[in-house]
Amino acid sequence: MAENYTAKHFNVTFPQEYVAQVEINRPAQLNAFFEAMWVELGQIMNKLSHDPNVRAVIISGAGHKAFTAGLDVKAASGGLLSDSDGTNTEPARKAVHLRRHITEFQGCITAIEKCEKPVIVVMHGFSLGLAIDLSSCADVRFAAKDAKFAVKEVDIGLAADIGTLTRLPKIVGNFGWVKEVALTARIFGAEEALRVGFVSRVFDTKSEAIQGAIEVAALIASKSPIAVQGTKEILNWSRDHTVQDGLRYTTVWNSAALQTKDVSDALLSGIQKRKPQFAKL
Repeated sequence: MAENYTAKHFNVTFPQEYVAQVEINRPAQLNAFFEAMWVELGQIMNKLSHDPNVRAVIISGAGHKAFTAGLDVKAASGGLLSDSDGTNTEPARKAVHLRRHITEFQGCITAIEKCEKPVIVVMHGFSLGLAIDLSSCADVRFAAKDAKFAVKEVDIGLAADIGTLTRLPKIVGNFGWVKEVALTARIFGAEEALRVGFVSRVFDTKSEAIQGAIEVAALIASKSPIAVQGTKEILNWSRDHTVQDGLRYTTVWNSAALQTKDVSDALLSGIQKRKPQFAKL
């Protein structure tokens, strides 16, 4: 399976059956992102989403210093963050082009959220700026004890625009705390991230965090893929809609999803005390 995921800036491996691990692979630059990387990440996530041999995904960063230090500011200063595109394009037209660029960037990162398979992000070391955007799209967030987080964008003169300001308040449920860290760009650690609910587990080391993620991913992968996909879809829908809307959507979704052999297979396995085997999706 790994041969089908050749990537320039990411390592894609399969540590367990039905589990894929996507490792950001630019450790010498603290795994900082430039345009080709976010495009490639979006492509990888879209492919994993439809791969019947994948039921859960882990995202991590290579090296010991950083999950990702965020946007490669040096590369962006000559492109996305440049104050001049070398033309005399009027501001309105330049704004249209910039808006398209930002929307594309958002879409590549949102591919994590849209992935049909649950995504676990494992953060360690510097996890700044884009790291928060990226991890906020994930379903589960783990951290090593040495993780240092920051919503860093105000320090480079802009408001975070790839998803943090939209998703982070809904994750932690505390607008005051989000405003504090977003307006100050201050660094906060793994224990604070755990306390506010940004991450659900903290491990002593990066390797322990990744092993923990593999174990959780393998457990998810052992469940009915129909049930897992539906659970992720309904939770994400309900987050952005009213309770009544969520109930209605669940009704419509399950009216189709309940017509699966996975239900009887799961029930019989419990009665017969055996591990259920589910067809690929």
